[in-house]
Amino acid sequence: MNATIGRPAVQAGATQARRPVDYVWAAARIAIGWIFLWAFLDKTFGWGFATPADRAWINGGSPTTGFLKGTGENALGGFFSGLADQAWVDWLFMAGLLGIGLALVLGIGIRVAAGAGTLMLVLMWAAELPLANNPFMDDHIVYAIVLIGLALTGAGTTLGLGNLPVVQRNAWLK
Repeated sequence: MNATIGRPAVQAGATQARRPVDYVWAAARIAIGWIFLWAFLDKTFGWGFATPADRAWINGGSPTTGFLKGTGENALGGFFSGLADQAWVDWLFMAGLLGIGLALVLGIGIRVAAGAGTLMLVLMWAAELPLANNPFMDDHIVYAIVLIGLALTGAGTTLGLGNLPVVQRNAWLK
């Protein structure tokens, strides 16, 4: 088997001693997963945190239009604001939020979730250029770095379902 960075290779299904850092990565995985999952839930049902009920997806609102239309004055605003009010963009965005969120919370498909999440976060970062508070760094980039770390450390195996035999047998589920 391939060794994960910083951890020796073990047989599938073998028990492995957990280190404190494994729990830190697991907590980061679940926390970022909840951020994605909560965004999906709030935008779908309009629970009033970031999305009022009258703009909820189930009430005919567009989960991406507010953000995308607000990028018009930014460097790439013409491109991103042109995506507003398009159903395929809403569906792709919401499927991404749900899939990434569930994968991270459950600890299955971390590699796929990290790749998709990093792409989504980098696109959101690009839509906000130029940044108001820093020349290049913001929370989108920090979250993307953490997602990559989650994938590289096999963070789904601690406090997650990443140790299931089906996950261990199928690399795309890791």
